[in-house]
Amino acid sequence: MAAIEERLNAELSRALKAGDRGVVDAVRMVKAKIVERAKSPGFQGPMTDRVEVEVVAAYVKSLRKAVDEISAGGGGDRPILAKYRFEIEYLTGYLPKTLSEDETRALVRETVASLGVSGPSAVGRVMGAIMKAHKDEVDSSLVKRVVEEELNRPPA
Repeated sequence: MAAIEERLNAELSRALKAGDRGVVDAVRMVKAKIVERAKSPGFQGPMTDRVEVEVVAAYVKSLRKAVDEISAGGGGDRPILAKYRFEIEYLTGYLPKTLSEDETRALVRETVASLGVSGPSAVGRVMGAIMKAHKDEVDSSLVKRVVEEELNRPPA
């Protein structure tokens, strides 16, 4: 059993005893997603921490997308948003720490300079280089936004 799964089991036990419904729901959902991934067609090998982190990250990403869509649709005060936001905040503790926006911007500028590229047509190339070298260290949506900002910026 991977270390993340052990943490989830311990948290679930603690939350059940404490009656912490939010944590119980979040942990059960992630555990279900992990089982789903393990039984998915084409999955081979043991369930590692890396795979479990991917599962948690994918679930958090889907929650963020749902929050954005509900909010954009005018549902800013719906109780489900509070639930989703809690789960995002709670489950982020299971993910590796990512670079801040300032650190990401510095990485993007460094990568743009090292590749010697400019203009909006180079977004994919810069994104590819950063994600290849720093996938676990960065938030891909933040990287995309910063790359687009940096490459669309007029030269200084």
